Amino acid sequence: MRASARMATATAAAALLIGCVSGPAASKPDSSGSGLGSAEGEKVLVFSKTAGFRHDSIPDGIAAVKELGAANGFTVDATEDAGAFTAANLAQYDAVIWLSTTGDVLNAEQQTAFEGYIKKGGGYVGVHAAADTEYDWPFYGGLAGAYFQSHPAIQPAKVQVEDHAHPSTEHLPGIWDRTDEWYNYRSNPRDRARVLASLDESSYTGGTMSGDHPIAWCQGSVEGTAGRSFYTGGGHTKESFADPAYRTHLLGGIRWATGAAQADCRAEKGYTPIFDGTAASLDGWKQAGPGSFELNEAEGTLTTVGGMGMLWYDGPKELGSYSLKLDWRMDGDDNSGIFVGFPASDDPWSAVNNGYEIQIDATDVPEKTTGSVYGFKSADLKKRDKALNPPGEWNTYELRVEGERLRIYLNGVKINDFTNTDPARSLKDGHIGIQNHGADDQVSFRDIRVKELPARTASGGGR
Repeated sequence: MRASARMATATAAAALLIGCVSGPAASKPDSSGSGLGSAEGEKVLVFSKTAGFRHDSIPDGIAAVKELGAANGFTVDATEDAGAFTAANLAQYDAVIWLSTTGDVLNAEQQTAFEGYIKKGGGYVGVHAAADTEYDWPFYGGLAGAYFQSHPAIQPAKVQVEDHAHPSTEHLPGIWDRTDEWYNYRSNPRDRARVLASLDESSYTGGTMSGDHPIAWCQGSVEGTAGRSFYTGGGHTKESFADPAYRTHLLGGIRWATGAAQADCRAEKGYTPIFDGTAASLDGWKQAGPGSFELNEAEGTLTTVGGMGMLWYDGPKELGSYSLKLDWRMDGDDNSGIFVGFPASDDPWSAVNNGYEIQIDATDVPEKTTGSVYGFKSADLKKRDKALNPPGEWNTYELRVEGERLRIYLNGVKINDFTNTDPARSLKDGHIGIQNHGADDQVSFRDIRVKELPARTASGGGR
């Protein structure tokens, strides 16, 4: 166990935990009235050329995207002319939506133009039969994530939402019941993409992916570039494009692909959930200090109530080298943080005095604002502002602790890199906790998960 390193006065401790207020961080506002935010004048191209089977839902899909654009502030062009795929023409678009395309639809010159567009930071949205396209173009196969193999008859199925922090899925329940034509794929995209939703193969007949059946996914930093890729397997039926839940799902994918919304789309494997939205998963958690957290099992969230206290995870052992991921949302000008590297205690100030807080509130001074190691090191504010979603939308943190080094990722973007050199503190072992800051603050958390990492040596003090 570590020795206590109390601050000189309770006032100094309070200053670290409470902070002071200054101007808000820059972020795109919600001007749509939908709660999803606006694409802020961005422009997308809907491409629906077919060289194989043609879906009769394509006109409905084009109409739906145009309606979404009109309601959410982005411009929509639609074409079936592959001649639109030139470097000069594509440069005007923030994303290209491949709407149930089939077969070989671009020639070699057009393919090169589209590759260049993606590598320069363009966005790709694949809908349904976009996976049934360009089988002899390896770049496209990697961009789409997987190729179509087969499908059973149209039927109801249960869609399991795996990631609620993405704008395409944040509105959905844990199990989304819907009817569509459910594709089987030639490979599993999980190794290269962040799976957002998967099919429960026991809920319908004809699934062939051995129980791990992704149906919607995203990829950030395509081939190490700024390119983005979102794919959804839904959208075969005309009814899909009249379904509010599916339309919002598609809108979220478009917003992310254009850069109007942020999310962590790195592939994720090996994480153990320590809060999964159920009451049972709270068995390992303890409240330190005043206030509490309200559980909403329907939404899978914990929301702060009162304070100033902390809910901390008392696992089977202290955490050393690990990656902690969790999703968080502020409803307004709220305050909270995540603590790491502190000893077991019923006193929330022990975390302040012995560990480190990673701040959530975006309205504080640089060393105490979102992405900061609170009171010790500011985030890269330009990267932070670009990665941050505004109040009312979900954000994802990854806190990666290796030795005395702490790296902070916001929606998949590294915004801080801190190394502890304080001999009274150490990141090499400790607990994690989430703060309930005060009665006027309401911050929600969900999907808290941890992955152990190989132990690394690093400079810095220890206790």
